[in-house]
Amino acid sequence: MDSDHQLALFTDKELTELATPSNGRRQLMQMDIDCLQGWKAKVFSHQQQARTNASEKQAALFDDSSARHEPDTVDPFNLSLKSLSFWRFPTDSSGDACLYFVIDNTLPLLLYIGETSRSNQRWKGLHDCKRYIENYQSLHHQHQIKTAVCIAFWWNAPVQTRPRQQMEQALIQKWRSPFNKENWVFWSAPFV
Repeated sequence: MDSDHQLALFTDKELTELATPSNGRRQLMQMDIDCLQGWKAKVFSHQQQARTNASEKQAALFDDSSARHEPDTVDPFNLSLKSLSFWRFPTDSSGDACLYFVIDNTLPLLLYIGETSRSNQRWKGLHDCKRYIENYQSLHHQHQIKTAVCIAFWWNAPVQTRPRQQMEQALIQKWRSPFNKENWVFWSAPFV
């Protein structure tokens, strides 16, 4: 889907307001409830199609260790979900290398995909995704729509940075997670 189709989700006035900075900051575009539900339905439809296509591929007859790092080996929706507050809990280590997935489990929608070499440290500092989640939940609250935003970790990610980042990018392209900047061309960026 091209960006012209995505822009059709918004009125000319909304697009103008988004493009006009207020006090040097970009304003959060306010979607009405129909626009929000339409946006979510399109993301959901793509992700369900990606999930169905991945499950239709035939599994290898023999253990192929190189296949462990293929994007189709990871189904974020089948991973164990954790609270988004996971990073506030005390821990004895800085964590391990992993891929992580921010999911709104009500539909479900895969909102963001990331990678880190230190799972317990990545979210303790600044992270743009925290703001996107806050804006996403705020808009849902405004329209009285429930959300269940949580996080899941995939611990079989490559330990080496470059292969892990390559896998992250392949998953971002496959799932078109809307909070990842690479996919704003498909879904716009209403929660930035």
